[in-house]
Amino acid sequence: MASILRRHVLLLTVAAVLFSAVSVSNSIPFILFHGIGDKCSGGVSNFTQLLSNLSGSPGSCLEIGNGETDSWFMPLTYQASLACEKVKMMKELSQGYNIVAQSQGNLIARGLIELCDDAPPVINYISLGGPHAGIAAIPKCSSGPFCAIAEALMKLEIYNDFVQDHIAPSGYVKIPGEMTKYLEHSKYLPKLNNERPDQRNSTFRDRFMSLHNLVLVMFENDTTLIPKETSWFGYYTDDGFDSLLSTQQTRLYREDWIGLKALDAVGKVKFVSVSGDHLMISYEDVVRYVVPYLIQTSL
Repeated sequence: MASILRRHVLLLTVAAVLFSAVSVSNSIPFILFHGIGDKCSGGVSNFTQLLSNLSGSPGSCLEIGNGETDSWFMPLTYQASLACEKVKMMKELSQGYNIVAQSQGNLIARGLIELCDDAPPVINYISLGGPHAGIAAIPKCSSGPFCAIAEALMKLEIYNDFVQDHIAPSGYVKIPGEMTKYLEHSKYLPKLNNERPDQRNSTFRDRFMSLHNLVLVMFENDTTLIPKETSWFGYYTDDGFDSLLSTQQTRLYREDWIGLKALDAVGKVKFVSVSGDHLMISYEDVVRYVVPYLIQTSL
């Protein structure tokens, strides 16, 4: 997945060569979170620079740990905690900032928005292929020993404490028909989505509702996220794989556990569908759906 994205970002970067970087002194800065198995250098760095050039806003990719390896083996609770501490130390973000996140990086971004105390405000949040409602299958891994180890552990028992503590994507795997196990033993997504009835936190909801804009980009031909509708908070019913709920049909939306319905009611949620496989966004779609939310120059 990461290697395909790097090649695609290279094409996007070449397409943007004719665009000159504009002044960024009065713009709201943004940070970018990459997906699983990736790192801030290389293609992700090029994509970050592309967004900065096109929007005129200063941007940086925020690395968690060593990037590629830790994106697989560091639990998401800890990744979000590290992101929280890093953001609070970045003076340039102190008056507010925007977020662009790719794939699994969206769950770190949301952890930053919902769980981080005394943090600067997030203004606009652009989600590219985020597994917001969970995934029903283990994410694909390209190759190498890290993939073999991670896949072997996840196939043992996804809701095992050891797996939850050592394999990052286990924190958002949500198997239809196993909701009791998921709610009892999954250590990240149930908290983030306020899914446990006796542990719902109004602070998480209030913080998520403070966003000025939430852009949810789904890839129509996504073969990585199962189901692809998780990018819009859609998901299977609790009973199994036979029925898929739209965003508005889910209890998370109807009962407004995290404020998504409230944001949508005032026009702050943009449900965007683009062609292509996971994270394969075209240059035209970047300009149309991402850049406009990075060019704001005042709060």
